Amino acid sequence: MRYDVNLSILFTELPLLQRAEAARKAGFGAVEFWWPFDRAVPSDTEVDAFERSITDAGVRLVGLNFFAGDMPSGDRGLVSWPGREREFADSVAVAIGIAERLGCRTFNALYGNRIDGADPSAQDDLAVSNLDSAAAAAERIGARLVIEPLSGAGRYPLRTAADALAVIDKVGRENLALLFDLYHLAVNGDDLDAVIDGHIDRIGHVQIADVPGRHQPGTGSLDIERYLRKLADRSYEGCVGLEYIPAGPSEQSFGWLDRAGIPWRQG
Repeated sequence: MRYDVNLSILFTELPLLQRAEAARKAGFGAVEFWWPFDRAVPSDTEVDAFERSITDAGVRLVGLNFFAGDMPSGDRGLVSWPGREREFADSVAVAIGIAERLGCRTFNALYGNRIDGADPSAQDDLAVSNLDSAAAAAERIGARLVIEPLSGAGRYPLRTAADALAVIDKVGRENLALLFDLYHLAVNGDDLDAVIDGHIDRIGHVQIADVPGRHQPGTGSLDIERYLRKLADRSYEGCVGLEYIPAGPSEQSFGWLDRAGIPWRQG
């Protein structure tokens, strides 16, 4: 099992451009990010600085979100948001350029909230169209999109693995897969064992945090180590993203990996 650290939620004690180096010093060889800019189309200078922070640290970028709107204010993606199609398409183009240069091949396309005054069925139709276009663009560099159910966002319509898989089936492209986030699915009451047993071949990326609290494994009641063993036994070959809010300093939140005897330090 290969582990990466999500630098949009860990090492936030540091400026964003210093986090890849901190992850490397902590022992990680791979990182992922939410959208690392404050708008859909950042400047060339911002993109160059972001890319340099990864290459200079000597780590791999294994996952990148498309622009999702104003996340701190509650936005959760543009895929199904009428009127913001251009922003979504522009961020897809920027993300694919970054990925092509850095070797990233997994993009998280957050579906988006239900919007006041918008017809939900029209939003879903727009989502299919946007995902189809984004998947076609990603396919050109051999990349895939992952679709993520979320918790804690009342207007976000994808709450279970079945919800995300239904969207993937509607789009019908082979390079769409499920983002299996143990935290969000457990909070929403989904059956994690059933998802692994029934859909292991459709899981494109895994993320973990404990429940409750969304902190590192061992701080809550979710048997994360068992689920990780089960994923390994079912021959899951992708990365496991550490996407938790550290209880304490980030660099002190990885002891659970050592206690579990997991060989996670990678060059």
